[in-house]
Amino acid sequence: MSTTIYRTLCGALGLGLLGLGLGLFAMFFQYHTPGSPPAEPIPVGPGGAYYQALAGCALVAWGGVLLGAARKPQAAPWIASVTACALVLNAFYRILAWLIGDYAFLGNLLRVEAAIMLLLALAFVWLKPRPLVGQPL
Repeated sequence: MSTTIYRTLCGALGLGLLGLGLGLFAMFFQYHTPGSPPAEPIPVGPGGAYYQALAGCALVAWGGVLLGAARKPQAAPWIASVTACALVLNAFYRILAWLIGDYAFLGNLLRVEAAIMLLLALAFVWLKPRPLVGQPL
């Protein structure tokens, strides 16, 4: 039962990250299209568009790794640990951004995102599959 939930979690988050990554990558080209409207809610400028595309490429890779974990969860149980760590780091900087106040225009979005990421991290820790026999952790 927990393996099925873990596989579903990996697959859903993997697809989500893949879609978000491709979207961020596409936003780079949208930003540089003549006459295109500025990005909302945060105008990023050319440097920000460049880093959005970079983040998008990394999210495509992370999403692909999670999709692989959904197919064979016991083959790489470390993916759960690394994903949980990344989700905690994402939640941490969102809470700091909320505390600083520079992103007040986003309202409670940062706190809601942080809570969701912490819950997902907890799920990855709880559902982490056992490694195959003879395989290092």
